[in-house]
Amino acid sequence: MRWLNRTVAGAGITSALGDFCYETTTIILPGFFAVLGIPAAALGMIEGVADAVASFTKMASGFIADRLGHRKALVALGYGLTPVGQVLIALASGWPLVLAGRVVSWFGKGIRGPLRDAIVVQAVTPDTRGRAFGFHRALDSIGAVAGPLIGVALLGWAQTTEWPDASGPFRMVLWLSLVPGMLAVVAFAVLVRDPKDSPNPALTLRGALRGIPVRFQRYLRAVGLFGLGDYSHTLLILAATQLLARRMDLVQAAQLAGLLYVVRNAVVVAASYPIGALADRVGSLPVLVGGYAAGVVTAGLTGTAFWLDEQGVAPLAAIFVFAGLYSAVQDALESTVTADIVGKESLATGYGLLGAVNGVAKFVSSSAIGLLWTLASPMLAFAAAAALMAGGTVALSRLRVR
Repeated sequence: MRWLNRTVAGAGITSALGDFCYETTTIILPGFFAVLGIPAAALGMIEGVADAVASFTKMASGFIADRLGHRKALVALGYGLTPVGQVLIALASGWPLVLAGRVVSWFGKGIRGPLRDAIVVQAVTPDTRGRAFGFHRALDSIGAVAGPLIGVALLGWAQTTEWPDASGPFRMVLWLSLVPGMLAVVAFAVLVRDPKDSPNPALTLRGALRGIPVRFQRYLRAVGLFGLGDYSHTLLILAATQLLARRMDLVQAAQLAGLLYVVRNAVVVAASYPIGALADRVGSLPVLVGGYAAGVVTAGLTGTAFWLDEQGVAPLAAIFVFAGLYSAVQDALESTVTADIVGKESLATGYGLLGAVNGVAKFVSSSAIGLLWTLASPMLAFAAAAALMAGGTVALSRLRVR
């Protein structure tokens, strides 16, 4: 079986279009919040609630897919909800509608994530999973580079046009991002083939959970501990925006912070396939441990930037490079390690559990980091994130897949 087949390529193209849509929102959301006068605590809470919704949705969708034996329609529905959420955000004048839009989009993300990964893993052989997921994440991140780049360019162009208020340019970019979001649904429907396992109507949630190996439970504990410090990278953009705004106009700072996030996504594109290939050679687990360590460095450097009042572009860019490295490893290999541990009968449920643990942890992390930032200081917030991520890295390093 060839690892680069129609299903792997189709899933990658779909993810690229989907990321083009919602990463454009991610890139401009901190600036949009700034012009609407919404504080960092609200942004952290919104991102955390959205992640929590996605996490519980992943758990339910994984179990339903294992019970029904097919996944494609649910994945297409998940991709279709992303542009719906974009519409709500584009219409927002305060945080409630932004929250609603983010929840709808992340509900769709929760539906599609574990099921799409299960389709991909069944389309390849076990010894090529790292390359398949690395390739998929690379295409996924191409959309995450192109979307924000075009979004930042459109935001700059919109500054030359008269708008009723300062939020006008941001809303225009949100409306235009709907196009790739809708194309993602079409691409998945046309290109991806669902292997369609036999239905298992007797499967219960308790039965599916009983089939989860003990070592996978240990793995989830390590992932969860790391995730408690793994804040949304929307907060990383906000950090760069606030630091840069101390020496330039707010909109310019938001644009430059957006470009730094594009650097992060470009690193993900460049690193994803080599990381997957390396994992196929030396094992996914040790490479994942190294990626987690890069996450600790990212949080530590961000806290240090606030401590030193760093306003230089190059030091801030270094933070986003480390963020890209650990995101590439995390996105490509958490799923691969899951497939190495969990049996085929409960594969989608395993992915659902992984997504649930990540989502709950990110809800706590993004909310707590945002609150610590607002009530105490950003330096303390990122120091706490680094400590939790370090604990997860140590726990993961003690795990054995087999």
